[in-house]
Amino acid sequence: MSVGAVAHSALASIHELQETPMTLPQTQLPSATRHPAPHELQRRHLLQLGAGLAAAGSGGCAMASASSAGRQDQGDSPKPPSPTGRPGDFDFLRGEWRIQNRQLDKHGVWQQFEGEATVYAILAGIGSVEELRIPSRQFSGMGLRLLDVERKLWADHWVNARSGVLTPPPAWGSFVDGVGIWDSQEQDGDSLIIDRGIWDQITPQSCRWTQTRSRDGGRSWQDNWVMHWQRR
Repeated sequence: MSVGAVAHSALASIHELQETPMTLPQTQLPSATRHPAPHELQRRHLLQLGAGLAAAGSGGCAMASASSAGRQDQGDSPKPPSPTGRPGDFDFLRGEWRIQNRQLDKHGVWQQFEGEATVYAILAGIGSVEELRIPSRQFSGMGLRLLDVERKLWADHWVNARSGVLTPPPAWGSFVDGVGIWDSQEQDGDSLIIDRGIWDQITPQSCRWTQTRSRDGGRSWQDNWVMHWQRR
């Protein structure tokens, strides 16, 4: 099987179902995933294409402190999404998938667990429906992505199976040079909080989705969920 209110709903649902984490030796800490600013992502994507999935641990728990998770100075505030959306952008996601998840829980501990998904293209490619299932957590939900044909932007919605309610508002984004970026923002006092979902490393058999958050307007980022997708 990464934004804003949509991602918060999914994260909260899984956090409720997590078991007490098990501490593993330092040698088993998952490595941090770091993300450059959007223009750097686009420049580096050609180097990333064709790379295999990053090795993910077997089911269970892995532990790392929040301070060692992906955090990097970027010095670049998010820009409005590029109006590059077109029908078929999510065709790469159609089919059946196995997903290796790494998620940072509310205690700052990285958890590893397996998931699966079935994805359909609808409405001649201007819609994509994803059913996400995590059997070990008794969790499921639906991602609904719809293209605003006039604006050439994709809206990413989320529905939790427990409520059956579409979580507003959607995150808006698009693909540029094979990398998809979806940002949503909220103000917390004097701080601008940005949640970002990134689709990258897209090949015919695999892809990656990462959710990351900035609490300082885009200068630094903290990953909190990484999904490595492998086609069945």
